[in-house]
Amino acid sequence: MHSQYAQIMAGLYIHIPFCKSRCIYCNFYSTTHADMRQRYVDALCREMEMRCPLPSSAFGKELETIYLGGGTPSQLTIPQLKQLFLYINKVYPHSSLHTREFTIEMNPDDVTAPYAKALSQLGINRVSMGAQTFDNERLHFLHRRHTSEQVAEAVSRLRAVGIQNISIDLMYGFPNETIEDWQRDIDAALALNVEHISAYCLMIEEGTPLWKWKKVNGEWAMDEELERQMYELLIDKLTAAGYEHYEISNFAKPGYRSRHNSSYWHDIPYIGLGAAAHSYMPVDYAGSVPAASTAGSTSRSWNVADIRQYIDTIEQGERPCEEEIIDEDTHYNDRITTALRTSDGLDLTTLSDNHRRYCLREAQRYINDGQLKLAGNRLSLTRKGLFVSDYVMSSLIMVD
Repeated sequence: MHSQYAQIMAGLYIHIPFCKSRCIYCNFYSTTHADMRQRYVDALCREMEMRCPLPSSAFGKELETIYLGGGTPSQLTIPQLKQLFLYINKVYPHSSLHTREFTIEMNPDDVTAPYAKALSQLGINRVSMGAQTFDNERLHFLHRRHTSEQVAEAVSRLRAVGIQNISIDLMYGFPNETIEDWQRDIDAALALNVEHISAYCLMIEEGTPLWKWKKVNGEWAMDEELERQMYELLIDKLTAAGYEHYEISNFAKPGYRSRHNSSYWHDIPYIGLGAAAHSYMPVDYAGSVPAASTAGSTSRSWNVADIRQYIDTIEQGERPCEEEIIDEDTHYNDRITTALRTSDGLDLTTLSDNHRRYCLREAQRYINDGQLKLAGNRLSLTRKGLFVSDYVMSSLIMVD
């Protein structure tokens, strides 16, 4: 853990698992049991208090970012959001003075004028929306609730209440989608003039409704060359429009990178609250007094991905989680698969001598092939390497 982060909590993530309906592709933990919302919010507040920093000398109380993710956080009522924010200010009393980015994920059809106004009054300054596509037939295929027209309406309503940091998600790789279809989606997104755009290729995850759909309707596989062309078109169009390609799937106008997500990629501590939420922090913050062998180490923990078990356990005064201490090799592997996703790349000076030598030795063939570049002490993917990034990164990790 870099020493400059030892006294701050960079990010707070709160998982809100509620959805009106499940999208066909989604493999994030979610539930349609809206009747459990209030008990869940109460449990989140209880977990927040249970995990108040102890001691403050080991981990400060200031939050640089807060992120409400899901699920669909906009399924919470405004009174329920107010309750959460009251507890955030209670547990982290200086947060309102120092939080630079406060994000909520929303569905476009949830952005009514009254809801948008309430969000701005609560101090939320960034909204992330899943547009996915501007073709209504493809939205129907995905089981999305909104229409393409509602995305523009949502952006307009958020602007009207002063929220000037808006991100939208796009998706490509649909069955029978053409390069012309994808270009129309990119152009529609650019017309909105939002500050941040994330774009992902549609993936078939085991256990999702899309996986079951594939079994019934037969195999379909995205043509690799067409997928590459779509990704290249995305990069060309967005960078030409002034967006910075700062992470494999993320583009931002200058000054509008996602600060919260960047903490995941840059080895910065964060705490996660709620069912299925993950945390990454110093051992002496995460639990009791560390053993000598783990002092100064970091830990990764994750709450149970079951809302009923989460609520029941929290109500009994315990946290339903598992935890692991991250050893040096695991930490190195994590750095490879996170930092190399970014345009900043991997700072080799943050690695031990052994890991640095190993990394450079394994990276040399990709440097020679033009898929990686080494500039000073920074190792990063080239544009040629972006499309095969998973393969390149997996080749650099250490295996038993």
